[in-house]
Amino acid sequence: MTVSRFSTLVLIGVLTSGCSVLDRFGTNTSGDVLASEKLTVAAGDDDLKEAIESSPDGEPAGRASRTRLDDAIEPSLKKTAEDARKKLDTPEQQVTEEPAATPDLWHRLRGGFALDHDASDPRVQAQLNWYRKHPQYINRVVERGSRYLHYIVTETEKRGLPTELALLPVVESAFDPFAYSHGRAAGLWQFIPSTGKYFGLTQSWWHDDRRDVIAATDAALTYLDRLATRFDGDYMLALAAYNSGGGTVSSAMRRNRNRSAPTDFWSLDLPRETRHYVPKLIALAKIFDQPEKYGIELPALADEPYFEIVDTGSQLDLAQAAELADVDIDEIYLLNPSFNRWATSPEGPHRLLVPREKAETFSTALKGIAPVDRVAWHNYKVQSGDTISTIARQYSTTSSVIQQVNKLDSHIIRIGQRLMIPSAAKQSDTYALSASERLARKQQSSGKNTDGTRVDYTVRSGDTFWDIAREHRVSVRQVASWNGMAPGDPLIPGKQLVIWSKSKQPKMLASNDRAKGMVRKVGYQVRKGDSLSVIANRFAVNVRDIASWNDLNTSRYLQPGQSLVLYVDIRNSP
Repeated sequence: MTVSRFSTLVLIGVLTSGCSVLDRFGTNTSGDVLASEKLTVAAGDDDLKEAIESSPDGEPAGRASRTRLDDAIEPSLKKTAEDARKKLDTPEQQVTEEPAATPDLWHRLRGGFALDHDASDPRVQAQLNWYRKHPQYINRVVERGSRYLHYIVTETEKRGLPTELALLPVVESAFDPFAYSHGRAAGLWQFIPSTGKYFGLTQSWWHDDRRDVIAATDAALTYLDRLATRFDGDYMLALAAYNSGGGTVSSAMRRNRNRSAPTDFWSLDLPRETRHYVPKLIALAKIFDQPEKYGIELPALADEPYFEIVDTGSQLDLAQAAELADVDIDEIYLLNPSFNRWATSPEGPHRLLVPREKAETFSTALKGIAPVDRVAWHNYKVQSGDTISTIARQYSTTSSVIQQVNKLDSHIIRIGQRLMIPSAAKQSDTYALSASERLARKQQSSGKNTDGTRVDYTVRSGDTFWDIAREHRVSVRQVASWNGMAPGDPLIPGKQLVIWSKSKQPKMLASNDRAKGMVRKVGYQVRKGDSLSVIANRFAVNVRDIASWNDLNTSRYLQPGQSLVLYVDIRNSP
């Protein structure tokens, strides 16, 4: 998953094509994506590892679920988010403590293994040592993945791909479908927006296909298959390219060829994250292949689907869907994590994943409900001073949704006009795993780990993360993390942020206008002898902010001639 450098021709071709996803990715356009040199910063499994390491009994009690949350999910619906996400680690069915008497899903998984597991590289051994020391980690990722693994293994087999690839979401997201990284990667497979868009993963106010189990799995396996073709069937290089970009891997191979060195993965000089990314997957494959060799007992996982895909035919309130299927609404969100709101998208796809044993119950009950009754509606009479945008804010929707539903060609409305407004049928806390509920809980709970004062801040025109963080004496990453964002996400005027301020007068900062126009975006070219600390001191900025603005690894040296972007307060800089 990498940022693509599309040409204008590619963009036009992709955006205007009416063909299927696979047809859109012809050889002339896919080369641009496959040749990317952008390292994807994935959410990874570090949070889960840290939680397991820090808990004496190996049971992190929910901490592992507290990964970064996507800001696209509606803030007003997130109060009980983190508690609900604990359900990822406590599945109600399929995973058992005793080995199954009949072949389970692990037999199928092993049957499709095709990568070389015999690598003796120290990086693989280091991962194996950690897993051997923390067997509860394997239990935890199996529990999380139990909803999705059967489907992913099946799709991998259909394409004739090595089934080790079905374990890649462990590395990417620790099987958390809501995982969101500071590099703006989202979902089980950690697609960033540009790569996701190229592979047909759309994003809207209602949904984000990067978190859709079906769509994202299709896109990820398509991407991996094409990368393998690019590297002549070498899946080790394809995996490295999935993380750091095909162009990055090709450049490393070219450097090795120029000095007559081997060009296999283990011999390449790749970014640090990539050098450990592939060994982590190989170590996992070795354990799932021979768990007894490493003193690990895998929970048995039945070789049967966890969910079925049900055609809904129209938009559907998710609380109503849970009632019709006779399941907890958390289960609906965990199987359908792409939805940002209280309902499915009115534009489709009109399908819902439900537990297999509830599919028939759900389908039968749904047939008895007319499409018009599947969401709640408000019949609103336009008042003096109303605009479509103010009405949209009042009902937690968007102007475009109101225009679409009421077939309006413009934003012009008249006093006395009647508008139909879709709205949630239940109270907001019912939708515990919706985007807004997750964010609200994250904003509230994040302050428990700080000694700051909570400030509810409204973004103004011209604001940047750097401005806000500097005023409140916190870091850019902290502001972004508290609000389920990445440092590169746009700040929209009017957006509400929660800041745990360490300023002596945080409330005054939140309400007073600051001096305008004092921050400038500066392009800086690294000189011989420069370091991050030297540059930070020169421009009176923070090392962590420079790293954040430029997506840098602070453990790697800067190179003379390297270009950096700085946001400099001209009052404090030379």
